[in-house]
Amino acid sequence: MPAAAEVAINVRHLRKVYPGDVGALDISFRVSEGEIFGLLGPNGSGKTTAVECIGGLRVRDGGDVDVLGYDPADDQTAMREVVGIQPQESLLPDKIRVVEALDLFAQFYRDPADAGMLLTRLGLDEVRDSYFHRLSGGQKQRLSVALALIGQPRLAILDELTTGLDPRARRAVWEVLRELRDRGTTILLVSHFMDEARHLCDRVAVIDHGRVVALDTPDGLASRVSATQKLRFTPSAPIDVSVLRALPSVRSVTVDNGDHVEVVGGAEVVTDVVLALNDQGARAMRLRVDQAGLEDAFVAVVDREDDRQVGADRGEG
Repeated sequence: MPAAAEVAINVRHLRKVYPGDVGALDISFRVSEGEIFGLLGPNGSGKTTAVECIGGLRVRDGGDVDVLGYDPADDQTAMREVVGIQPQESLLPDKIRVVEALDLFAQFYRDPADAGMLLTRLGLDEVRDSYFHRLSGGQKQRLSVALALIGQPRLAILDELTTGLDPRARRAVWEVLRELRDRGTTILLVSHFMDEARHLCDRVAVIDHGRVVALDTPDGLASRVSATQKLRFTPSAPIDVSVLRALPSVRSVTVDNGDHVEVVGGAEVVTDVVLALNDQGARAMRLRVDQAGLEDAFVAVVDREDDRQVGADRGEG
């Protein structure tokens, strides 16, 4: 058994060529032990391919991957003792019961977790004796999380773990993951829920077009667009929208049906817009101000990468 290391996952130019040579995955990042690390990105960006290569479920085409001292291409048997994987889709026999599935998976490990505890914490007690094919989509998803955690892994790889869960079930799963992290378990989390990444992750990497285009804490990523503010309001009297567009702090103005106005701008945009409206004898009715968050940062990063990719395809730059 390798000695514990500060770095749980070390990925150096992990490459995977997609069928038909349509694009390729080429990523590098590190995950520290005891960290919840999120992989974010649009559909088709390469997130699932990356975690399948890291977990030994798919053979990479190049690069180096070290997982708790093991190479997933060569040490799959040893890795199964320390890595738990929850795939994007779980397939079990229709007639296996929930508790039977957990008991079966528990036999693969020397020191499995308490199955009853996992059933309770993940809200599966009421369906413990139900057949797999009778479970709802959310229940199947929670069962797949339980199966990934039954071996008390040092590393849990979770792919879209809360897809299909209602808000209450999602938060119950989050609480379990936080407790695991606090006990030293490393978690590699693939998600498309920005609030999930914000609540859970210590750091996140954004993948687009098979590349890591941003790597930061959720707050750090959001701070890249933190100066952006969005105002929505209805003017109390007719206004000249061109006056708002001319303000130095304003980036864009959108008018919906000549009534509702949306203004996006920098740190001073609220004051500037309110003063400009006052000069026109109008007030901002039903005013709503939104600060940029992780989702805005994600969109901004991906949009910049898409623009860069289009420019590269055209031979620009």
